[in-house]
Amino acid sequence: MITLAPSALERIRGYLAETSTAIGLRFGVRRTGCSGWGYAVELARDARDGDTVFEYDGVQIRVDPDSLALVDGTQIDFVKSGLSEQFVFRNPNVAGECGCGESFTTDADRAA
Repeated sequence: MITLAPSALERIRGYLAETSTAIGLRFGVRRTGCSGWGYAVELARDARDGDTVFEYDGVQIRVDPDSLALVDGTQIDFVKSGLSEQFVFRNPNVAGECGCGESFTTDADRAA
């Protein structure tokens, strides 16, 4: 399951309201950085075969089958601190992160 903190829900609703072709949020991972996995987040404009769809207070979150095991259980938050604002991912599957915070590993990666 993927959940949204209230601030993330509000921010995503704003993005969806500005983009009439969007049907929700696409959330997953891609290979990147020094640790291995980085988050991939964009507005979903289409339904794709194999998507798992979570609906959170009327907002669809679509996750591709290859990413699901790596992001299942994640809470997406949106945090403002001074002049900075960003999405924050609280992912219970993360076993380690690189020093710059751009990528992460899981226990499955360590075992491989």
